[in-house]
Amino acid sequence: MSKSYTIGSLARQVGLNVETIRYYQRRGIAQEPTKPPRGIRHYTEEHARRLRFIKEAQKLGFSLDEVGELLSLEDGLHCREVEEIAGNKLAIVRERIAQLGKIEDVLAVLVGKCHGNRGKLRCPLIASLESAAE
Repeated sequence: MSKSYTIGSLARQVGLNVETIRYYQRRGIAQEPTKPPRGIRHYTEEHARRLRFIKEAQKLGFSLDEVGELLSLEDGLHCREVEEIAGNKLAIVRERIAQLGKIEDVLAVLVGKCHGNRGKLRCPLIASLESAAE
């Protein structure tokens, strides 16, 4: 027999907030089971699997729109399209890493200037940032 969850137990099972699940349902990326007359909705392991997928995809940086697009291609017949979406995400991540490396280099120099600063001199980091903004 398959496992059945209320929305609260489903939320605990997948590590999400109930309101987050409801938001995903409103966005159309998570299904909402039908509600029996005078009863409560029962979620299945398939619902839990979908929510775990959404959560993991977001950890990899996919937006909810991108998650929805991936889910629309999940039938196994669209591997090229999925590869393209993931390839685009990979290119964006690599660009961000390069930008963060540049930021790290600049901050290391500025922090180094602060470290050697003694006395009542103006803070070199603040002065550098102010002059860069002009």
